[in-house]
Amino acid sequence: MARKVILILVDGMRPDSLALCANKFIKKFMNVSEFTLKGKTVYPSITLPCHMSLFHSVPPERHGILSNTYVPQVRPIKGLYEILREAGKSCASVYNWEELRDLGRPGSLDYGYFYTEKSYEDVDNVVTDNALTYLRNNQADFFFLYLGKTDEMGHRYGWMSEKYLEAVNDAWNCIEKVYEAFKDEYVFIITADHGGHGRSHGEDISEDMTIPLFISGVEDKGKLDLENPNIIDIAPTICSLLKVDPVMDWEGLSLYNN
Repeated sequence: MARKVILILVDGMRPDSLALCANKFIKKFMNVSEFTLKGKTVYPSITLPCHMSLFHSVPPERHGILSNTYVPQVRPIKGLYEILREAGKSCASVYNWEELRDLGRPGSLDYGYFYTEKSYEDVDNVVTDNALTYLRNNQADFFFLYLGKTDEMGHRYGWMSEKYLEAVNDAWNCIEKVYEAFKDEYVFIITADHGGHGRSHGEDISEDMTIPLFISGVEDKGKLDLENPNIIDIAPTICSLLKVDPVMDWEGLSLYNN
């Protein structure tokens, strides 16, 4: 039987922030997950290009999004939302960065919720609460939750600063809420789009290009291979978990051999 999947992405979460943010749930989650702190994202390591690569399983030079401004693909590739929708799966997304509306074509989502505030102090909690409410009533086959405060704090105060680490801690508190509520029904995938250094990101350096990747809830962990994962491998992995054939043009490989 195919397991439903929740993907939670924490924008700008560096792997080395996990040991420093003092969140006790992280160790607990590590104990019930297969994970790596050496995953790779794509270049340029910028939010929209990285998300497009995650959802379309190709590098930016193929999908054509090289900045945080969306442009239509010259040679369109079906993304994760579209292929799941065609397979009869329900998809939902809750996020707090408006540009993510372009990750799927119109009509590919059963539910979408966007919320933002310029202060960014409470946005992650608001979208998490909305996600919990929706999932209690709907149980989508694939659910995407985006948490954006971490990236904002990195730009304001610097990656690995006290404020940034507080945001990482807050993000994991949100992850814990969703996990404890739905760990019996869903496979959880936790990752980031990119890292950061100073007050920025986008370069081809390890601080920007290295991301964590956790997968929890897979019944046969021996079928997971997290030896050398790339962000473009996540969409094929989700398709494998949901028993849906991936798109032929995708370049990533499933990390789950079913």
